Amino acid sequence: MDSEELEVFLSAARTGSLAGAAKHLKLTPMSTTRRLAALEEELGVRLFHRTSRSLALTPEGEAFLPFACEIIDTQEAARATLTPSEGGATGLLRVTAPVTLGRKRIMPIIGDLLHENPGLKIDLDLNDSIVDIVASGVDLAIRIAPLKDSGLIARRLVDNPKLIYAAPSYLERNGTPETIDDLEHHECLTFTNFTHWQFLLNGKERSIRVGCRFSSSGVDGFLSACVSGLGLAQLSAWDVKEELANGSLVPVHIHGVSPRDLAIWAVFPSRRQVLPKLRVFLDRFQRSLV
Repeated sequence: MDSEELEVFLSAARTGSLAGAAKHLKLTPMSTTRRLAALEEELGVRLFHRTSRSLALTPEGEAFLPFACEIIDTQEAARATLTPSEGGATGLLRVTAPVTLGRKRIMPIIGDLLHENPGLKIDLDLNDSIVDIVASGVDLAIRIAPLKDSGLIARRLVDNPKLIYAAPSYLERNGTPETIDDLEHHECLTFTNFTHWQFLLNGKERSIRVGCRFSSSGVDGFLSACVSGLGLAQLSAWDVKEELANGSLVPVHIHGVSPRDLAIWAVFPSRRQVLPKLRVFLDRFQRSLV
């Protein structure tokens, strides 16, 4: 099975068009079309539904997608095994991560990674939604959430307890909550459509209903609101490292409860190889979280 034909298939699936695949792979549109046609002829199935305006995977294409990824990764792992390691990691690494974590903890390490690995390319998708990493061809997802059972491989990177923080100006105006029952009298900033905060009480999870006049679809939104003195926020330590250092936020300790630890996870498709590009990224990223 021709690897260039597989690359066309994968790129078309990711970009949603043959024109996008041609641009990404630096091929002519005709060459891209011919390679996809050759792959479909070899497999004996149509991989895409094609119209003048859209391109969508057929059921056969969806079933073939993870195997195509596996084949390309196996070839890349084989090349990495045979290539001297002095040049560092190579290839394109596709990563998706939450917006704030990416901005504060991933972007600062990108420059050194690219400098130390001249053959490495990184495509970073900052997205607070859960991305289907198999369908989108992502190599690595960084997630902060309870993980559901799936066919994906997950590696716990670091504990991530959520503490409550507030601006000194907010506490001066509204006082400091001391128990979880006090929270009902405070502005508790959170995600859009979230109505509860989670705590551990005597080793068991307890949900506390909270309310606020401001919410946000991403952490950046209610972090900024918290710094502005609009309310309390449950945040990770890495979220507020700079804000604690400059005094714009302070921790708020609630008596008798512990924060819920969601942990930061590295999630990747069920593939046998841990490629050098994954290894060097994860090693550097994990060190940045300490």
